[in-house]
Amino acid sequence: MAARVRIALVAGEASGDLLGAHLLQALRARMHEFEAFGIGGPRMLAEGFDTWHSLEQLAVRGYVEVLHSVPGLVRLRRELRSRLLAHPPDLFIGIDAPDFNLDLEIALRKRGVPTVHYVSPSIWAWRGERIHKIKRAADKVLALFPFEAPIYEKAGVPVAYVGHPLADEFPEVPDRDAARDQLRLRPETTVLALLPGSRQSEVSRMGELMIDTAVLVNAQVPGSHFLVPLVSRETRLIFEGALYRRQAENLPLTILYGHAHDAMVAADAVLVASGTATLEAALLKRPMVITYKMPGASAWIMRRRAYLPYVGLPNVLAGEFIVPELLLDDATPENLAQALVNLATDKIVRARLEERFTAIHRQLRQNAAVRAAEAILPMLGRIPAPRPGTGSVSQGAGT
Repeated sequence: MAARVRIALVAGEASGDLLGAHLLQALRARMHEFEAFGIGGPRMLAEGFDTWHSLEQLAVRGYVEVLHSVPGLVRLRRELRSRLLAHPPDLFIGIDAPDFNLDLEIALRKRGVPTVHYVSPSIWAWRGERIHKIKRAADKVLALFPFEAPIYEKAGVPVAYVGHPLADEFPEVPDRDAARDQLRLRPETTVLALLPGSRQSEVSRMGELMIDTAVLVNAQVPGSHFLVPLVSRETRLIFEGALYRRQAENLPLTILYGHAHDAMVAADAVLVASGTATLEAALLKRPMVITYKMPGASAWIMRRRAYLPYVGLPNVLAGEFIVPELLLDDATPENLAQALVNLATDKIVRARLEERFTAIHRQLRQNAAVRAAEAILPMLGRIPAPRPGTGSVSQGAGT
């Protein structure tokens, strides 16, 4: 009897957990018997993944902020490398988290373990020199965005454009009325969603700014209502503390546990901290204002190393500013409030944005998990199975 295939995966933060879970579903539909282990989150765990450590240990953002976590991350990577080299897997897949995964991939590849890096680092935005390290680390890169593949092809790095799983998951036409019904919001109410981020540090940094912005919007648009989806009790306590400090407890505001997608769909406009949530808002066809604050040193480094005039994924994918970005020093309550009011009250602009977002959605909808699995299977000596007729990755999942 042939030995069971062993696949190691390391995912960074919640978006990596989603990618990993979908990939495991697609692989299970084509291979049935394999072991998957490493670092993952609850979604991967639900797919039978054996998680050795929590992915929260890798969820660090910012140039300077990561310095405080370096000793722990170095110890974790050393322990993981030793464990994997002692009993090498048949394949290693690093999902995002490039500052952690690329060094791990290099060490494993030197020992003959095939390696895949799933999610291209943003070498098109900053730190383009990392492509040389990626070339040493990965036997194949799985890219989420179409403009990334030519960059790797030019550098001689094997690459497969697989699309983005969120584009597969989200409907092309979100049901706004249903979202408002679920959240008990009247159809005529002007609704704004505030998304300060998922990490405690982000909510601490962005909370007061978004509250001050909401106060100004509420003064300009009487009867407006604000939705604030937060991911945990800890982030809720941080945000409630900010409400108290800003003396804004009387704002017409609803704090939600999760339900970020419902909040965005229900909203007339979204104020969102830069990151994956900007892509989610675009795929949900919601007008948005992108903002972010960083400590001074990190902001200085980002300014010096950035290649593009924009950082939000909707603008990057469009190749131009289609939604406003108010970052760092430009991120003032006055600027943000005016931009939000403009978007929330201009039906023509909102309709144009929905058209642009729909085009982005169609471009990214590629059945990403299936394409990723088909790119990986030859590295395991397997011939990719034909795609299911429906294009679903979940219908064939099982043991």
